[in-house]
Amino acid sequence: VQLQASGGGFVQAGGSLRLSCAASGRTISSYAMGWFRQAPGKEREVVAVIDWSDGRTYADSVKGRFTISRDNAKNMVYLQMNSLKPEDTAVYYCATPVTPYGLRLVAVDDYGYWGQGTLVTVSS
Repeated sequence: VQLQASGGGFVQAGGSLRLSCAASGRTISSYAMGWFRQAPGKEREVVAVIDWSDGRTYADSVKGRFTISRDNAKNMVYLQMNSLKPEDTAVYYCATPVTPYGLRLVAVDDYGYWGQGTLVTVSS
């Protein structure tokens, strides 16, 4: 399984970005997909998760600003990020677990496959 994240960049506070994650090696329809982020000097943390049945879970810090979605036909997952803040600056990773049909998988250890990360920088 390979995951390729893209869409990061530099944006001013209040702006928007859309991250994309292309999966290959298996179809994503039976698997949870997650977005995580890691800021310099900090641990990797969950941002948003969409499970195989389209249930969504968000970190409190991004609720109301970020939206996770999936397109099973294209084997893609997206993260729409609006009203960006400087504290959203981080490397963003998409990830998926080894086993299917998981629900509310919000821990780093729940995920066995990771993309390479895409950098999001939000200036104040």
